[in-house]
Amino acid sequence: MKYDGILERIWKEHEETGHKENEKDLMDILLKDIFVAGTGSSGEVMQWTMSELINNPHILKKLREEISSVVGTGRLVDESDIPNLPYLQAVVKETLRLYPPLAVTTRECREHCKIKGYDIPQNTMVAINLYSVMRDPEVWDNPNEFRPERFLVSSTVEGHDNETTIKGRNLVDFVPFGAGRRGCPGSALAYNTINSTIASLVQCFDWKAGASGDEAKVNMEVGVGLSLAKAHSLVCLPVVLFNPFVDP
Repeated sequence: MKYDGILERIWKEHEETGHKENEKDLMDILLKDIFVAGTGSSGEVMQWTMSELINNPHILKKLREEISSVVGTGRLVDESDIPNLPYLQAVVKETLRLYPPLAVTTRECREHCKIKGYDIPQNTMVAINLYSVMRDPEVWDNPNEFRPERFLVSSTVEGHDNETTIKGRNLVDFVPFGAGRRGCPGSALAYNTINSTIASLVQCFDWKAGASGDEAKVNMEVGVGLSLAKAHSLVCLPVVLFNPFVDP
């Protein structure tokens, strides 16, 4: 309810002050961020996720089995199922580790400081290489390998042996959306969108590389630029496994 109240206040401000000359209108800014920044970056992450799943059929199979065991075969996976799908969450997080929406982010140093012998003057713009941070071999075992299990932990809970849950990571080590007060405000929306979409694609289809499904692997070359877009768009063949819109 509190979020509804916030949205109502934003919309009221939009109605009272919004006009073509007012480019700072909060509603316009929110919509631009969601549809321009959010849609593009989430779409790229989903391309990378599906590319890795197609290239690693054992991971695709394991993910589909988890979805089937939790959701069943009679309905489409729902956003409310995501907390009960730890392997799905691990797959998405592993993709974000390897292919963050931005390879580099920046922060401005508000006052002079010294870090590990380096003098950083006030107002210096510092670039942070997120790509390298999340592939640091001193932090991540086999950092270039797609291995969702690194985000999982097994534990024994009363009544549930070897229950698998998603494992938290140090905020300094895993930063696909930045961190702190200046982190991406849309990260929660991105997680929900990516998890829900990937779950639906895996539940409803099997996937083969290439337009005819006859290619051995998906090309994983990274494009040039600050964003980690694929150099070659994903081309694959879907094979229907489950149609939730047709009565069985």
